[in-house]
Amino acid sequence: MMQQIYPPAVHGYSFEINKDFHFAAAHYVPHEDAGKCSVQHGHTYFTNITVAGDELDHTGFLVNFKKVKDLIHKRFDHTTLNEDASFSDEDAEFFPTTEVVARTIWEIVQEYLDTLPNKPACVQVYLRETPTSYCIYRPKEGDRI
Repeated sequence: MMQQIYPPAVHGYSFEINKDFHFAAAHYVPHEDAGKCSVQHGHTYFTNITVAGDELDHTGFLVNFKKVKDLIHKRFDHTTLNEDASFSDEDAEFFPTTEVVARTIWEIVQEYLDTLPNKPACVQVYLRETPTSYCIYRPKEGDRI
């Protein structure tokens, strides 16, 4: 993967890690106003997840890079996103658009982070759907699952 520069997430934590990875998935946006996107098609999504915190764990990690990747990659790689329980064909708040997928990635990662004793926070999810289109999701201060 080529080195990327991402817009920084502003936070007051001492440590920040970033994990880059990609996954391949199909989806469709179930609304006639979505145009061509209403027909099932696929993408190679590139994502960067930013985790921040003040305390390292017993291994000296803020969080294990591999665990962060596995949470998303194992769940979404080579799937049809519309079939995942996180998404809906009935409610636009849960259509698998780039924006909703980015928010969902944050929810999955943050739910895991909330189980860790050192309580790191996912402060940004960058999700690139195509070479020219991406979304950044940043939770509002205090957001937790």
